[in-house]
Amino acid sequence: MADRALSQEIELLLRILDESFTGKGWHGPTLLGSLRGLRPADAAWRPGRGRHSIWELVLHAAYWKYAVRRRLVGGRRGAFPRAGSNWPPAPAEPSARRWREDVALLREEHQRLRDAVRALSPTRLRRRVAGSPWDHGALIYGVAAHDAYHTGQIQLLKRLGAQAR
Repeated sequence: MADRALSQEIELLLRILDESFTGKGWHGPTLLGSLRGLRPADAAWRPGRGRHSIWELVLHAAYWKYAVRRRLVGGRRGAFPRAGSNWPPAPAEPSARRWREDVALLREEHQRLRDAVRALSPTRLRRRVAGSPWDHGALIYGVAAHDAYHTGQIQLLKRLGAQAR
């Protein structure tokens, strides 16, 4: 019975991951939804010196999906495809091709994370992650909350950017 409950918890975690990332969220736009129709120049705009752009938030979210997946399944550190780890920089010259590639990277990292969660042994959900105060389940719902948090920032940056132009 306990294994069944944990298996249902994995299904719930997958649902939470998806509801913060794609489709419709009861809370408002999802991370991917907040990027729909965004032009590269708008994604690269920053509200001030030392502030992050939407583009950087996209790469940051992709990085943390990678980092959580790596903690769930193991893997080599430094394998994220963009330099800069936690905050990879946006390209110096934004282009539609680079923007599509980086949004595709975000989608790919989300799918890889989903695949890792689906393959996770239910008994590992409550095990603490090595070197962390959190268990595996907390990392999974934490990355979903991370998406929702940065979606709010993206929505704000879109409005601020529209007002600045």
